[in-house]
Amino acid sequence: MIEAERRDQILARVRAEPVIMGILNVTPDSFSDGGRHNTLGAAEVQAMRMLAEGAGILDIGGESTRPGAAPVSAAEELVRVIPIIRHLAARIRAPISIDTVKASVARAAVEAGAVIINDVTGMTGDPEMAATVAETGAAIVITYHRGTADDAVDAVADMRAFFDRAFKTAARHGILKEHIWLDPGVGFAKTPRQNLEVIAGLGTLAAYGCPVLVGLSRKSFIGRVTGRAVNDRLAGTLTAHLMALQRGARVLRVHDVAEHTDMLRLYQAIEGAGHED
Repeated sequence: MIEAERRDQILARVRAEPVIMGILNVTPDSFSDGGRHNTLGAAEVQAMRMLAEGAGILDIGGESTRPGAAPVSAAEELVRVIPIIRHLAARIRAPISIDTVKASVARAAVEAGAVIINDVTGMTGDPEMAATVAETGAAIVITYHRGTADDAVDAVADMRAFFDRAFKTAARHGILKEHIWLDPGVGFAKTPRQNLEVIAGLGTLAAYGCPVLVGLSRKSFIGRVTGRAVNDRLAGTLTAHLMALQRGARVLRVHDVAEHTDMLRLYQAIEGAGHED
């Protein structure tokens, strides 16, 4: 069902070097780019632009996860994402990720050409998701999402407990560990303080031996610290992603690909110089 070669190439690449994942929202209501890319033509133009700017993965989503967004039916989500995934998968070699919490959408997306399932509920939202991941053979981004925010919780300890449970679920369903990426879930069911704490505590995820993905682009915690509006948070986003890289992140999920490509090149150049004899 899945194109294993395309999946395996990105799994190997992410273990070798950091990779940029470009966000392609094909929704009318995403928090910073809703309505811009929700036609086939506009989505293709944006996808090609992000690939030219340095994206190594395209993450396609048909339902906004911003707070207060209206739920979208599986039927509507399929109409939004499947034609675009099928169209792009036939034209590009870059791997495609489907950003969805619905197992039925994930399965159809893999059939259309996606090789990564990005589930912001961490396989806790849809009881069929873990089985779908296993059956399709897709890579899975498991996001730490505890459902509701609780300021009394030690976010880093709770994150570890969440991933401990997630790995048990994965093993029970036969999901291979080498297919798993971890996401600290910044912006999902966390207080502003906890969002900062899980970024600062990213190093604790290294013990799991799986690549870490972070998606901090333009999020509200940046606005709270800087006072900047959503489309004026590039400097804050770059800073947060740089600090995530320093703590072991391997995939950066971003809106602004060109700027992150520049940042990543400079980061790697400096890191490389520091290891020269």
